[in-house]
Amino acid sequence: MQHRYYWLLKWVAVLTTLGMLLILLGGALVTKTDSGLGCGRNWPDCNGSLIPKEITTEVLIEFSHRFVTGAVSILVLILVIWTWRALKQVKEVKFLGFLAIFFLVLQALIGAAQVLWGQGDFILALHFGISLISFAAVMLLAMIVFEVDQKFDADRVDIQKKLKWHTIGVTLYSYIVVYTGALVRHTGSSLTCTSWPFCDNSDPFKLPAKMYEWVHMGHRFAAFLIFVWILYIMVHAMKHYKEQKVVYWGWIIAFILVSLQVIAGAFIIYTHLSLIVSLLHSLFISLLFGLLCYFILLVARSSYNEKNH
Repeated sequence: MQHRYYWLLKWVAVLTTLGMLLILLGGALVTKTDSGLGCGRNWPDCNGSLIPKEITTEVLIEFSHRFVTGAVSILVLILVIWTWRALKQVKEVKFLGFLAIFFLVLQALIGAAQVLWGQGDFILALHFGISLISFAAVMLLAMIVFEVDQKFDADRVDIQKKLKWHTIGVTLYSYIVVYTGALVRHTGSSLTCTSWPFCDNSDPFKLPAKMYEWVHMGHRFAAFLIFVWILYIMVHAMKHYKEQKVVYWGWIIAFILVSLQVIAGAFIIYTHLSLIVSLLHSLFISLLFGLLCYFILLVARSSYNEKNH
């Protein structure tokens, strides 16, 4: 009975994590296809009815996103309550559950406000980042359910001060990168610069002339910095943390993800906003942010171990 209980919990954790990923990609799809008003200025109904009577591409995308968000919200609530009861001995569970629910509700409210009243681009750019925090919290809950920490001896991790500060810094900075990327989409700046890596490769040192070029190149510069920063951390981890596999391999995976993110960003320009490439771009940053949040959890565990040993 106990085995079946935890087997079901693991399935709920997996489905909820995948569901949160669908919410993130669905939101990106809504933005990229300009389907935000597919249901008109109506929320939670769609064009005056709970189930849309006339189906267009925009209606299908927007309504599907709302439906998935609603269904996954129920799963998140189930997972949070279940982990609070079954894993109350794990100190991070309550905090992660609160984060998951709070930011999921917040992103839904921002989405509703956009539909009903409209929002500025700088406010809308927060939407993806807020959803990302909820996704990361759910992903960490799933990792706790699957006892990933125990499998990698994460409770014995000893992270020194230098790596701690780099981990916290790059995680906070990644949120700036996410925000600038969302701002590029919401301001319609994606193809303002049609060359890569510079806005105009024939004149690489020319400063941006328009606000949209500043937004676009600001994101590229931010992405370049996080690429270099994670490369530096990976080299540091490979040199000093060979015995701690979760740190060693974790930062290698982080560098692979940030590299894929940069490559996808370049191909967005080369393919003139290919929808698949754009969604991959959103996927890679979501996975990277989730992994960075896991590193923050490891930093907290390491600090806790130091105080209690």
